[in-house]
Amino acid sequence: MYKIIHREAVYLWYYFTIQLSQIFRYWVLGMVIGSMVSVFAKDRIHGAFCSLQGKRLGVAGIAAASALGIASPLCMYGTIPIAASFSRSGIRDDWLAAFMISSILLNPQLILYSAALGETALVIRILCCFLCGVMAGLLVRWFYKNKNFFDFSGFDNPKSRDTDPNILTRFLKNLGRNIKATGFYFLLGIVLSAVFQRYVPSNVVADLFGDNRGFGVLMAATIGVPLYACGGGTIPLLRAWLADGMSMGSAAAFMITGPATKITNLGAVKIVLGAKRFFLYLLLTMMFAFLSGWVIDVLIYEPI
Repeated sequence: MYKIIHREAVYLWYYFTIQLSQIFRYWVLGMVIGSMVSVFAKDRIHGAFCSLQGKRLGVAGIAAASALGIASPLCMYGTIPIAASFSRSGIRDDWLAAFMISSILLNPQLILYSAALGETALVIRILCCFLCGVMAGLLVRWFYKNKNFFDFSGFDNPKSRDTDPNILTRFLKNLGRNIKATGFYFLLGIVLSAVFQRYVPSNVVADLFGDNRGFGVLMAATIGVPLYACGGGTIPLLRAWLADGMSMGSAAAFMITGPATKITNLGAVKIVLGAKRFFLYLLLTMMFAFLSGWVIDVLIYEPI
């Protein structure tokens, strides 16, 4: 029994170290760049969003808001207070919807984590998150033109935690919070990917998420709901699944439903939407995840 346990431990350690060596640099780079954006560029990004106020940009304003949401380094609980201040300053609800949805799905730190999945997956993730934000903005523009979509009552102006007068100390404190928030989930993701590689045959992943195009996308969109806890923690899993035959469309669906239904994000979104609009939010993200994954697999990667 001891020999079996020792052998399995050696195998798991081997897979763990391989994954760690391949992805660790992306995690470190993501934290460093994410903290730099948060400390040195956050106010400029949010200022750029406020500068859109009063301009007749039409749909272009929604696209700009979605792009700025991706560039914003805030988590959802940080995004809502800043969105409340945007709303009080007169920013339109359709722009706010685009900004908030894309901010939920992606941020600069997660972009750098996702580079570990390869160039194609990275481009697809950025494009899908941007388009999901644009679609949310368009739907609010069309169906809530003369009605309020958000309820920001009770939210005070956001308070920054990056207030230390020393720039270097401010950056290091932000980086420390980043490590504390993501480190456990990052290591957990590598452990889970090692377990999958050791005990789940690659053909199972290929059969479930690769060959069955539509069903595989639906399954990936569905499992993104319970499995997603932290962006950095899911990257090792996705990397292992893609290597074992997961289709790019299934990966895209997982990368949309995961952050969109992360429990902390859901709690924050429910506060400002109410029950009816919260249901519409869930329906939008699930449908967009499935349709985008299906388009990627069937129309882009389908063999001719």
